[in-house]
Amino acid sequence: MTKYIVSGYIGFDNFGDEAIAHVLSDKLKSEGAECVTLISSNPEKTSEIHGVDSCGMFKFLPSLIKSDVLISGGGSLLQDVTSLKSLIYYLGVIYSALFFGKEVEIFAQGIGPINSKIGQVLTKFALKRAKKISVRDSKSQELLKSWGMNSELVKDPIFGIEVKKSENYDTVGIQLRGVNKGLSAEFLNRLADTVIKYFADKKIVILSLQDSLDSAVCEEFSRILKTKNIDSEVLNSLDVNQVIERICNLEYLISMRFHSNVIAIKAGVKTLAINYDPKVEKLAEEYNLPCINLNQGDFSKEFDQLKSR
Repeated sequence: MTKYIVSGYIGFDNFGDEAIAHVLSDKLKSEGAECVTLISSNPEKTSEIHGVDSCGMFKFLPSLIKSDVLISGGGSLLQDVTSLKSLIYYLGVIYSALFFGKEVEIFAQGIGPINSKIGQVLTKFALKRAKKISVRDSKSQELLKSWGMNSELVKDPIFGIEVKKSENYDTVGIQLRGVNKGLSAEFLNRLADTVIKYFADKKIVILSLQDSLDSAVCEEFSRILKTKNIDSEVLNSLDVNQVIERICNLEYLISMRFHSNVIAIKAGVKTLAINYDPKVEKLAEEYNLPCINLNQGDFSKEFDQLKSR
């Protein structure tokens, strides 16, 4: 029997990454894993939610040493757009596993962008020593191929979640993510005006999927709608199942976050993506979703496409 330790963006109350951790934990347990340990920023809560062992982000060595296999992923761990420090951390976990002679699997990741030279060198060195690599999009596979590495192209793990579309056809969901750059007051006002133009007759809910990042901008967008005489409801503090249920109960979703778009696609919700990150653009291209950019001036074309889906 095999003992696994999993490295990911776990314990930060981010819907997508918590859902991936849940899917992966269940998969490993169903395959007979002797032990599954998740590396988490909040080990106690993670163990309670997912029903597995957990350890701290900077206290993982004892659990790693006792394990047989490190699984790195899913999500977008190996990129330096968020920060070089983040990339170095996740590579550090991989290098630690290699040092102690553990098998390394890269699981359903979106690789890149990696803009720094040191980041590219360190990532290539680590991945060439992984036993297995699977990626969730063709661009990641192409990047690895250009580095001389083979990988398996798989669906994002969230596509494995069972969802049930409701018969509710009067609600529009707006999902916004707090970002450091680009989500300006001008963008929010343009988006609000377009939502009102196309959906004034619908109920509007605004979804926060990681409250530490999303709540403030979601509340701000609700206030902007209110100044334009449109009421909306902000939904926060939602667990994984509640998020899935809420998205499945929508007729339309206008969304920034990758995994909220994935759930909407799987549930058959009419979806428009907001491109704040290359992974969202990749997903929109693959599933032919209308997609708007943060610096775009007019959204009419994309909203017309959304209404006609």
